[in-house]
Order: sequence, then C-alpha cells, then structure tokens
Amino acid sequence: MKNTVNEIFTSLEALVSHPKQKIVVVTHENPDGDAIGSAIGLGEVLKNVGHDVKIIVPNDYPAFLQWFSSELEILIYERKKNRCKTILQDAQVLFCLDFNEPKRTARMERAILEFSNQKVLIDHHPYPSDFCNLMISEPGYSSTAELVFDVVSRINLSGYVNHDAAEGLFTGIMTDTGCFSHNISRPNTFQVVAKLMEAGIDSEKIHAAVYHNFSAQRMQLLGHCLAEKMQVFPEYRAAVIWLSQKELQEYKFQPGDTEGFVNYPLSINNIVFSALFIEKKDYVKASFRSKGSFPVNEFSREHFSGGGHRNAAGGETKISLDESVEKFKQLLSDYKHQLLETTI
Repeated sequence: MKNTVNEIFTSLEALVSHPKQKIVVVTHENPDGDAIGSAIGLGEVLKNVGHDVKIIVPNDYPAFLQWFSSELEILIYERKKNRCKTILQDAQVLFCLDFNEPKRTARMERAILEFSNQKVLIDHHPYPSDFCNLMISEPGYSSTAELVFDVVSRINLSGYVNHDAAEGLFTGIMTDTGCFSHNISRPNTFQVVAKLMEAGIDSEKIHAAVYHNFSAQRMQLLGHCLAEKMQVFPEYRAAVIWLSQKELQEYKFQPGDTEGFVNYPLSINNIVFSALFIEKKDYVKASFRSKGSFPVNEFSREHFSGGGHRNAAGGETKISLDESVEKFKQLLSDYKHQLLETTI
C-alpha cells in the first residue's frame, strides 16, 4: 500500500531532522540547469541543517553551470568512480533529483538500485518508476527546482534557504522554463521566484552566467546548424537539425554546447515542432520541443525510446544519424493532421 502525501512529507521531515547524517544528492546523466540547480539548492538547505552533504553527477556538465557561489563538492562519477562508490556506501540517505527512473543516471544505475538505505525521489517528470522509499513526483511543476523549494517549505526548512540555495533553485527554474517562456502553468512558479529573490540573489548576474558564457566555437556551431543543417517543413509546421560527431569535433564541442539548439526552429513563424539529432559514439541522441498542444513526450516515447514533458522531451536510437533523420521525416506525415490543428 502506497503512502499518502501527508505520510510522505511526515516521513521526509522526520528523516532530515535526525542528527547529522551523511547525505548524497544525485542527478541524471548530462545534468542541465535544473539538475545542477536543484542539487545545489537542496544540498545547501541540508548542509545548513547540519548534515554532511555530497553531490554526485554521472558525467561532466557544462562550463556555464560551474559558476555557483556554493562551495558544496560536486563529484563526477565517471571520473572518480571508486570515491563515489565509497561515498554512496557510507551514505545514510540518497536524494534522487530531476529523473524518473534509474537508467537516466547511466553508469550510476546499478549503484542507485543497490543503495539499501533511505532513497528519496523529488522530480517533475511524468511516469516515474517505483525505485525509492519516498517518492515526490509532481509533473505539474515547471521544474524540479520549483518543486524542491515547495518540498523544503512543506517540511519546515524554508528558513534554511540561504543565498547559495536560492541561486541554485532560481537557475533551475530559469533554465527549465527557457527564461520563463514555457512550461509554466501556475502562478506558484512566480511566487517561488519572488521568495528566492528575497534571499538576495542577483538575477541579472545569473542570467548572464548561464546565457552569455559561451565559447566562440559554440556560436560558430550554432551558425553552422542554422545555415547548413536545419531543414524546415512548413507543410507539417515542423523542423529538424542534425549534427554528426565529425561536425562536433570540427567545432571543438564541449558538454553543453548544443544546449538550446533544438529551440531555435520554434522561433520560425508557424513552426510548432522541432527536433535535434546528435550522433554519439554508440547511439543517436534525440531532443524534441513543441509549442502549444502537440505532445512531444508521446512522440518520443512511441518512436525514440524516450519521454519527458508535453513540450520538451528526449530519446535515443541505435540506428544511424542519417536513418534517424529520415525516420523523423517519414513520421511527419502520420502527424500532419495533429500538427496542423495544434493550438498555441
């Protein structure tokens, strides 16, 4: 029998009110602004309560997310695997943030599943798998960062949200909403942001650190995408961009360089569906975005072993890059009626 909502929060409050504990916060592979921001936000709160907190992420994350004021240690699992395993073995509590199933942690999946102490999920992605003792899954939230703030408030820890915690949570909300341009359906998002601002964060500094912090090669790669690798299908209100490993190497690709590329075609008049395919070593990564009522999470789940939110989803496939793009093009005709009737 599953716990009620009140029972979950009562249990969580009791869990974190115990004397100093060793707590680990983990995120999904290729952590984005919401993952890193949520981890720092929650980590800072738990540290301020008096716990020993470590953050572990599966792999490298972008340079534009490495400027935070927080001094919490963020360990890269694929770089320091033995140390991370030791930390996990010693931990009493594991918080899983911004992912809905263990496989999204890639190489960390086994360690997550084998963790035998208390595991807590806080996430806003739909359809979570049942792998934690306490699960707080709220797809109606703009971001995991917004949800973390409300969870912290619900368990009477809002007084521990200091400047560094607020900086992380604000970044998570800002990035997962595209600077407050999508994925917002409730006033609560802005109410949380207002409370975070009261902690003395500099929103202009945060925006500049995230969005005005790219290399020249990244900007050139974006130009190459838009000029040479974007194909638009006005008859389907859709567009696609694709990049090979050779092209990434040519522009000295760094983690995070393609962040946001999938959104650019949505700036084209009357385009409501955008896809980005990137060739990796053993698979092709797919990203999907939409405007309005077209559900890219269903499209991704049906055709590219993925999922996500209605307007932002991802997936992957083992077929080649060219085959992936061709598959996408062929599928558009199946969704023509739905795309043409999509409301914004």
